[in-house]
Amino acid sequence: MRKKIILYAILLWILFAFIGIRAPDSFPRDAYFNIPKGQGLSQVAILLSNAHIIRSPFLFKVLVTLSGNQKSLVSGAYDFDQPINLFQVVSRVTSGEYGLTPVRVTIPEGSNVFEIATILKKYSKNFDTEKFILIAGAQEGYLFPDTYYFLPSVTAEEAFGALRANFNKKIVVISEEMALFKHPINDVVKMASILEEEARTTTSRRIIAGILWKRLSIRMALQVDAAFQYVNGKRDSADLTLDDLKIDSPYNTYVYPGLPPTAITNPGLDSLFSAVTPIKTSYLYYLSDKKGEMHYSKTFEEHVANKNKYLR
Repeated sequence: MRKKIILYAILLWILFAFIGIRAPDSFPRDAYFNIPKGQGLSQVAILLSNAHIIRSPFLFKVLVTLSGNQKSLVSGAYDFDQPINLFQVVSRVTSGEYGLTPVRVTIPEGSNVFEIATILKKYSKNFDTEKFILIAGAQEGYLFPDTYYFLPSVTAEEAFGALRANFNKKIVVISEEMALFKHPINDVVKMASILEEEARTTTSRRIIAGILWKRLSIRMALQVDAAFQYVNGKRDSADLTLDDLKIDSPYNTYVYPGLPPTAITNPGLDSLFSAVTPIKTSYLYYLSDKKGEMHYSKTFEEHVANKNKYLR
């Protein structure tokens, strides 16, 4: 009788182990699993079980202990793109086999925080766009547009940190020009963000920078159409109406003189350079025609004539 009990117990244990080693039916395909730093074996076992990556925390701990790696669990984000058994899970988390390959992400010049969040979401399925906007919103203009290599598991904090750090690195290239220009960096970044949207060549950006800095110096409203993307979402001057120009918003540079409260985009290095190396001219007005060619004028009357000639 006792032998039968022992035999049944062994069989039950084998059955339990066999079932426990298999991947759970609810295994989360295409999921990222993060092992925080400093987590012990029992804590990781529970986390894996709660995430439905393993069936039995007990068996996980047994296998890890038998492997002699109970103190060698590797923290970080793991990509489980398909169900794997318990042995494979143990092997991966004790060897740091994340299963992640960095992806190439390009942030175009002139992208704002909301557009950057959307771009990052395309490459990272679990990316928290709302959190990124919350973290990065106050740093509009300081998120350097460039090509980055991010892990698919990149977090909002990690992405923000990389873009912000890159700005600090790139701005050094024009540090001498900025020092000579003697304007606060916040004003320079705001101006550069406008230039990024208003012109496409270095020369035109520098000429427009001279015009806009001049307008500020004589307390004239900037009257920049590009800022309306922060007012009502419109980016194209052709879409603006007379009613739009009357909207009460601190970003409406027709109503409120001075620079907008924040940058309106994240400018590239050329726009930053143009902002601190303006070309002085006798012009006070400018416009871009339907082909993207710039036209400048000294008086408002000349500006109206250019509008009738090039935009009608």
